[in-house]
Amino acid sequence: MATIRQQDFIDSIEDALQFISYYHPLDFVNALAEAYEKEQSEAAKNAIAQMLVNSRMSAQGHRPLCQDTGIVTCFVKVGMDVAWDKTDLTVQQMVDEGTRRAYLNPDNPLRASIVADPAGSRKNTKDNTPAVVHIDMVPGGEVEVMIAAKGGGSENKTKMAMLNPSDSVADWVVETLPKMGAGWCPPGMLGIGIGGTAEKSAVLAKESLMEPVDIQELIARGPKTAEEELRLEIYNRVNQLGIGAQGLGGLTTVVDVKINSLPTHAASKPVTMIPNCAATRHVHFHLDGSGPADLQPPKLEDWPDITFEVGDNARRVNLDTLTAADVQEWKMGETVLLSGKLLTGRDAAHKRIKDMLDKGEELPVDFTNKFIYYVGPVDPVGNEVVGPAGPTTATRMDKFTDMMLEKTGIIGMIGKAERGQQTVESIAKHKAVYLMAVGGAAYLVAKAIKKAEVVAFADLGMEAIYEFEVEDMPVTVAVDSAGENAHTSGPAIWQVKIAEMEK
Repeated sequence: MATIRQQDFIDSIEDALQFISYYHPLDFVNALAEAYEKEQSEAAKNAIAQMLVNSRMSAQGHRPLCQDTGIVTCFVKVGMDVAWDKTDLTVQQMVDEGTRRAYLNPDNPLRASIVADPAGSRKNTKDNTPAVVHIDMVPGGEVEVMIAAKGGGSENKTKMAMLNPSDSVADWVVETLPKMGAGWCPPGMLGIGIGGTAEKSAVLAKESLMEPVDIQELIARGPKTAEEELRLEIYNRVNQLGIGAQGLGGLTTVVDVKINSLPTHAASKPVTMIPNCAATRHVHFHLDGSGPADLQPPKLEDWPDITFEVGDNARRVNLDTLTAADVQEWKMGETVLLSGKLLTGRDAAHKRIKDMLDKGEELPVDFTNKFIYYVGPVDPVGNEVVGPAGPTTATRMDKFTDMMLEKTGIIGMIGKAERGQQTVESIAKHKAVYLMAVGGAAYLVAKAIKKAEVVAFADLGMEAIYEFEVEDMPVTVAVDSAGENAHTSGPAIWQVKIAEMEK
């Protein structure tokens, strides 16, 4: 019988969460590199290049891959023969203690994103606890742990359905995925749970995302089971949609599809689909009583030799002198390098701005002729002015956009993924623009930020309004002042191109 020390378990959780905050799994890095090499869409290729450069920089600097350092999800399988040296803490409490220590680590603080009272005050717990923990009792004398940090952008795109027994899961996925938009930061993985009951299918889907990327090996040897056939069908059909990296259109939308299943009621076919984003973060370890987990860091030479360079045709912009008339010259698909002062604001800040405007109160900052960047950065360490600061999903701000354009004087917004049709129409009506920064390149983006200062709503923490001073921050014109939309035209073009290539 193995005796597992409580302290070894807590230390292992802490180490694992720090480890995955800056190390991508190498199988995912290799899959991204393969996608980069075969990609023919310039916009998608540039996006994947930024992800890979960001991945290497994070591994080298031991700073988060993404500003959204995630909600902790932990699968703990406890052997029936295991004993614990102490029993004053439950497994949930031990995971939470390791999470607390990891997220408050002074050398690499991780962003606290968890809010208590989710239907009410939504007050931040300040240490990213509690974690979501799934516990199984299994045969043997070890403790097996699979732990992930799941970003909200991809988690929010989870879809569930109760299909009829004769319905095609692949058809449902192909119909559903385009409606999810690009807020889940493709290219990534799809985890699909089939069977059990509704809630169990979601757990199956989430656990499947802990498995290694191996779709190319499956393609090479051929499927041997119905599930493997389904994985290949979904993988091929999803990539034929042409959604591509960041939803800009391209050859690779997913690098793998995972499926877990369980017997279910004869009248039922519960299915859940959960995407993993470009900041896929998870690690797997065992404890056998001999000490804490020994997590071996990858070598920097394991990353592909890929660089990201902005072409000579990029438009360089001084944000401090920019006018509403200037942005009307910008065209969809253009690369723009931003320099100067930039304001930030996301969900909570927009809600507070609305409340103040509704009450006739004066706003604490002047947004006239400014851009607002949808971001909640990680706290800085050392000589950093700000921690990783990649974009958050722009669609969450759609309901505030018309108000912001009409009443605050902003002339543009920066975020990730697409905007809703009504928002695109509002952007065109106000002759504004929407710029897209690459989700999954947070550390790379942070290097363009030279100064950062909280200028309003400091009590909101990472959701406060900052003033950033940026230098050559790379963005793409996703919606121009005429309402031309890259997230509509890009995938449509590449879906046709892919169909022609496969004839």
